[in-house]
Amino acid sequence: MRKCVIFAIVGFAAALAPAVHAADKPAKITFDEHIAPLLRDKCVGCHNPDKSRGGLILSNYQKIMQGGSSGEAVKAGDPDGSRLYLMLTHKQEPFMPPKSDMLAKETLDLVRQWIADGLLENSGSKAKIADKPKTDIGLKSIVKGKPEGPPPMPEKPLQLEPVIRTAKANALTALACSPWAPLVSVGGQKQVILYNSETLEFLGILPFPEGTPHVLKFSRNGSLLLAGGGRGGKSGRVVVWNVKTGERVIEVGDEPDVVLAFDISADQTQIALGGPSKMIRIYATKDGSLIREIKKHTDWITALEFSPDAVLLATGDRNGGLFIWEAHTGREYFSLRGHTAAITDVSWRMDSNVLASASEDTTIRLWEMENGNPIKNWGAHGGGVQAVKYSHDGRIASCGRDKVARVWDGNGTAQRTFEGQPDVSLKVVFHHDGSRVIAGDWSGQIAAYATADGKLAGLLTSNPPTLAERVDLIQKEIVAKQTAVDQANAAAAASQAAATKAATDLAAAQKAVTDTAMAAKAAGEAVTQAKAGVDQANAAVAGAQTQITAKDVVAKAYAEAAAKIKDAAAKAKDNKTLADAAAKSQELANQAASDLAAAQKAATDLTTSAKTAGDLLAKAQQTAANATATAAAAPKQAEALTALVKTTAAKAVADKAAAEQATAALAVAKKSLEKWQAAVAVAKQPAK
Repeated sequence: MRKCVIFAIVGFAAALAPAVHAADKPAKITFDEHIAPLLRDKCVGCHNPDKSRGGLILSNYQKIMQGGSSGEAVKAGDPDGSRLYLMLTHKQEPFMPPKSDMLAKETLDLVRQWIADGLLENSGSKAKIADKPKTDIGLKSIVKGKPEGPPPMPEKPLQLEPVIRTAKANALTALACSPWAPLVSVGGQKQVILYNSETLEFLGILPFPEGTPHVLKFSRNGSLLLAGGGRGGKSGRVVVWNVKTGERVIEVGDEPDVVLAFDISADQTQIALGGPSKMIRIYATKDGSLIREIKKHTDWITALEFSPDAVLLATGDRNGGLFIWEAHTGREYFSLRGHTAAITDVSWRMDSNVLASASEDTTIRLWEMENGNPIKNWGAHGGGVQAVKYSHDGRIASCGRDKVARVWDGNGTAQRTFEGQPDVSLKVVFHHDGSRVIAGDWSGQIAAYATADGKLAGLLTSNPPTLAERVDLIQKEIVAKQTAVDQANAAAAASQAAATKAATDLAAAQKAVTDTAMAAKAAGEAVTQAKAGVDQANAAVAGAQTQITAKDVVAKAYAEAAAKIKDAAAKAKDNKTLADAAAKSQELANQAASDLAAAQKAATDLTTSAKTAGDLLAKAQQTAANATATAAAAPKQAEALTALVKTTAAKAVADKAAAEQATAALAVAKKSLEKWQAAVAVAKQPAK
């Protein structure tokens, strides 16, 4: 079919050659006046609606502009990017006419002018706008590792209103993470959504009117974002944006079907793509021209990636075919055999020496590039592997039909299996520093996981809400956050009151420790004094008892002597001496009896005093015991209150921080509301 298109082009050029001369070349070449007659004479016989060789119809202008099965033949305003002109001037193979000298310069100049003037249909037509790249993005050299300077991030405001908003998210079709910046891109319907991969903040939309992005890629230095896709069975293209400005810089490819795989070389000079056509097409980024086509695959091309050093190109297809090509010549380098089902993804290790391939046959395989031999293979996901990606440090992330994403070391040993997703896990990428893995599934869920502990960091969506929906959601969020602030402030006030009370109670308890210790000491001294009083009273009682005993002896002796003398005086009547002696002895006896009674009364009084002193001692001892017990308990209570003070103070600090955090979150939500309300206002303004 390709030859048919070429022969048609050659016939057209040959028809022009004898009829046109530089001297009489028209100022404005049009299809109706100059080109159509020549085509009817030389080409329409084989390229008409009834007999369209190579899918190319040359009987009318519209069909010519559609091109044939090999793509477009001419590009408006770009002769050097048009296959017609390049083959006629022998700048691109196959040279035309075949096995003939190049056509006359006058003919070539005429063809060039018609293309350069915009492929005019008639004298009243407007020239078609040239679809050339806005800038040459090719690099003079490849920088290994992280480029100098800050990593590229969007610096200009992006579109915030989604191109399409559906009631339910669709299966994730494309996912890519910048190699050096916290930036992740997600494919949606007719749009690419950008998020900050650290904060998971929505950054904006890049429209993709070409259709659905089936592949997203960042350039190796992170300065470019590419999307490839289109409309199934109708068209396919690759679009390139400048990450910082958000501007389109290149659009390459004009596929008759959707682009399923593509990549940009590390030197940013080539873009290779493939899909249902089974053809690898490689375009120059400098002018968007087709450099070469490689026909080798026997089924849809489903995976494609340049090596990091831009030397090799790996491609895989739906039939399990896996090939390595020389990137700048297109020559086959290796045919890698081993997979028994469709190739779903390929990824190069950073040193370009090892390629990882994923397949529906459930395995991941590693291939060395010295001889193209397999290094390792392992069953990674039951039912089939859907994606595989190398990190900067040589780890491998993958996901598959078992609904999970995993991280492996460079030898295929599992390091982490993340929480399962609702449906078949389709895409997986590493965060730029390897601290996260982001995976998306058939249900549209896009989850970010921490590689350190496997915990879910948050969710993204390929179906972002409209501006109006965002405003409504944030307004509801503000109400909820205001409630949270009120509750947090109340909790903070309560915990602060509890902390203040605990501190007051602790101060009282600490004072009680001192007071009870002093009271216990005083009580002890009182016991000592009371005990001394008891000892003194007991000693006095003992002394009184001794005196009683002595006085009792004396009283008895005087009483006996008085009785004897009285008896003798009674016997010796009128014996005045004895009578006087009897009276005197009776007086002494009475006096001794009186002294004994006084001693007994004194002993009784001292015994009462001793008992009183004993009672006082017992009371003092009880008081001392109570004071000692209280003094012993006071430090324990103070210790308990010290712990309580620490707990309540910590809770007060935590609750205050929570209140401040809730207040800050409310402020952020209010600021976000202002941002989105402003965006709504801008969106409502009439287009200029």
